[in-house]
Parts: sequence; structure tokens; C-alpha cells
Amino acid sequence: MERTYIGKIKENLEKEVQLSGFVDTFRNTSAMAFIVLKDITGKVQLTIEKEKHPELLDVLNVLTQDSVITVTGVAHASEYVKMGGVEVFPDSITVHSIAEALPITREYIPATKKRPAVERSSVDQRIDYRWIDLRTDKNQLMFKVQTAMTKAFRDFLLERNFMEIHTPKLIAAASESGSDVFEVKYFDRSAYLAQSPQFYKQMAMAAGFERIFETGPVFRAEKSFTSKHSTEFSGFDLEFSYIKDHYDVMNMEAELLTYMLKQVKEQYGEEIVRLYGPEMEVVVPTLPFPVVKLRDLYDQLEKCYGFTVPESEKGDLTTEAERLSYRWVKEHYNHEFLFIIDYSADKRAFYHMRDERGVPMGYDLIWRGVEITTGAQREHRYEILKKQAEEKGLAEDVKFYLDFFRYGCPPHGGFGLGIDRMTMLFFDAHINEAEFLFRSPKRLTP
Repeated sequence: MERTYIGKIKENLEKEVQLSGFVDTFRNTSAMAFIVLKDITGKVQLTIEKEKHPELLDVLNVLTQDSVITVTGVAHASEYVKMGGVEVFPDSITVHSIAEALPITREYIPATKKRPAVERSSVDQRIDYRWIDLRTDKNQLMFKVQTAMTKAFRDFLLERNFMEIHTPKLIAAASESGSDVFEVKYFDRSAYLAQSPQFYKQMAMAAGFERIFETGPVFRAEKSFTSKHSTEFSGFDLEFSYIKDHYDVMNMEAELLTYMLKQVKEQYGEEIVRLYGPEMEVVVPTLPFPVVKLRDLYDQLEKCYGFTVPESEKGDLTTEAERLSYRWVKEHYNHEFLFIIDYSADKRAFYHMRDERGVPMGYDLIWRGVEITTGAQREHRYEILKKQAEEKGLAEDVKFYLDFFRYGCPPHGGFGLGIDRMTMLFFDAHINEAEFLFRSPKRLTP
């Protein structure tokens, strides 16, 4: 018999079905046994009348929470079952794996008259047993949403003639600067783990690909211990040619994110609210996204909230200003997104094009008070690019990259998104819970 997913069980009422999954909960009384079976699509109640099925007693006596089983039985509609209004009466139970007592408590268990409350295990304990922690409804929804998010990105771009490429993660020179990279032994010389696919995205522009995107790992050797930093994460990058300026890049990103959020809301909006609460409702933004110059934003934050920073810090966005910008954009535009432009040249990468004032033609995009993107029009003119690399002391390190621009290259720009950081913001989580497996200066396992 072919397996039926629990999510499809209402299409198979009054039929014999075969279901497989984990034992979510198990109650074994003298006359009856009740199992809640869970697979990736949902949960269903299994009801066993022991008198009718004495052959199942041996199995029921060894069954534990999180054991893996396959059952066959008839699915019936039932007004007495709150879980989907369906219950299955098994004729057979096959045990694939008996779970030992779980080493962590995945969710807070409230007190009852018979037992005290049980606190949830710490996040470090849960990550030690990540494969067990990931079985919860909330965690699995997080990665279903992440799947829908990246699919929407792909669909949007493929419809606009983008190609997907896959660039190397072992590179000969650091892609942003000489710091914050992982150096690895590469036969008789050193190599580095890529901080981004930036150089190779631009090589694709020089190759005449015109429009490309990539999803892949990104490595940052930063000793950061914040709620939003990790040493390895998944990035979504794109680059495209024949742009007029960085506003073309910003418009592309705004349209991409609006499309993605609409898709996620349609597929999972109700489930997100059910499991995480109404404060996590997916908001589909309006176009265009608000845009503010960095200097103007600092003026507004001082005017509205009395927030000030030293003049020397106003060329970049501080963490506190980033956080406050969400309050400001909500109050003034009723929007969750904010583009910030006109950063100081010494705070931006050497490959950002600069305007006639010497100001980089780039931006940061802030979502819910957290930076999710740095984007820009790139400098495609060889002599100017070489000069800007020399200013940063990088000309020799990036010589291979500079060669991409010696033989013709169209004007282009692009940006990168952190998929894990966006997942984190969807669910108001710490980055270590938004990644499938978290990496930090202190964690390399599991």
C-alpha cells in the first residue's frame, strides 16, 4: 500500500490508509490507547481499542514518545476529535525505531493539578540535540517558510530572465577586505572561504550573462556573539547589467521582497499566526519602499527621539540607530522597510561606484530594525576601480578581480540577502534558532 501523508487524510475518509511518522504524544490506558502521529504535513489521532486488537498490545507496551512507526487502518471523520476532526483506527502497527527518553525539553510544559511545570531546555542544550529540537511544529514551520521564501525569489527572477549560477567558495583572495576571512590550507598555498560571491557575480556581468542570482554558503570569521551574527550562513545574491543607477537595484529588491512576502503570506500566513501569535503576522509591503539619506535619518532620530551620535560616527549606521529607524519608518510611513543611502566612502566597499560628490551609489535595506541587505551600483570602469582598490590598500590582493574589467564590462549592480537573517526576523528568533545548524566562534557541532 502506498503511504498517505497526514495532510491529505481528509481526502481519504472511510478508506484504509497507511501513515508513517513520529509518535508526538501517547496515552495508554487499560482499555484504550491514543497516539498522536506526526509527519511533516500534520498530525492525526490514532485510536486503538485493546479488546478488538490484542495483537497490538506488545507494540503498545514498548512504544515511547518520538518513536517512529507505520500504521494501517481506516480513517473516519469524528466530531469528538479536536485535531482536524479525523481519527484513524489502526489494524497494524510497525515499529521502525523506539526512541529513548528525550534528553531535552523542547517546549515549556505548564503545570497541572498532578505535576509541576517543566521549563524548556536552554537554547544551547537544544542545539546540542538539534535534530530532536527540529521536530517541533514551530521549528518545522520556520524551514517551510524559508523554503517558500527562496522559491519565491527564484520564481520572481526566473520570470525576469535571470540565470542561476554557482560560484566557488574556495578563493585565492578575500572578497571584501583582508580581515574576517577563514584561511585554509590549499595544497602548497593558502586559500580563503568566500565572504560573498561578489567578485564572481561581477565576473558574470563581464561575461555578458546580464542577469544572475545565486544561493549558497557565506563565511565570516567574525568573533561576534549577537542575536544576528554567525560564522556561516546562507546568502541569496543577485547582479544585473545595464542599470542607470543604484535606484534600479533598490527597485528590483523592493519588488522581489514584495512578491516573496505575498507568496509566504498566502501559503503560511495563517499558520504563522496560529503558532507564533498575531504579532508575527506577515505584512505585504506597499511600493515604493521609503528612502532616506543617512545624514537626514540621524537628524530625524535626534529630532524625534533625542538620539545623538558623535559627528565621527555619522558616516555609517550604528546598531542603535538601525534599531530606532524601525520606529521612525513605522511612525512616518507605516512601513516595515527602509532604504538608507549616502554612506561615507570609507565605510563602503571599494567596488561601489561613487557619484560626482564622491558619495557611494549604494544603500542598506533595513527590515524591522535590522539590516538585511547592502546593495549598490558597482564601479565597472577599470582605471577608477583600480584607484579605489588602491585607496583601500587592496590593489595587489584583488588583481585577478580587476582583470575582469579590462576587456569591457557593462554598468551593473546588485545586492545580497541573508536568508537565515530574514528567517530570524520572520519569527523574531535568535539567529542560532533560524539556521538549520548554527555556527559561531564557539560552536562547530553537531
